[in-house]
Amino acid sequence: MNKGELKDAVAEAAGLSGADAERALDAVLDTITKTVAKGDKVTIPGFGTFEKRERSARTGRNPQTGAEINIAATSVPGFKAGAKFKSAVAG
Repeated sequence: MNKGELKDAVAEAAGLSGADAERALDAVLDTITKTVAKGDKVTIPGFGTFEKRERSARTGRNPQTGAEINIAATSVPGFKAGAKFKSAVAG
């Protein structure tokens, strides 16, 4: 499912127009992105938690040459699924 299909599904489920559903979806995604970027968690009970995770610096290898390279420390987004979401996916 891509963003357009998700927008259409939200519009149908909530009885919204496509434009209203797209604005709502964009607002939710933008809010989650900005909140996690600040370092705060976003928890949606039953669905999961979005959070910022830190990756420490490490040494890696260039797959073409085999030479060692230094990989800088960075921040990455993380998601931990909630129990209700896990059980729905598990069947």
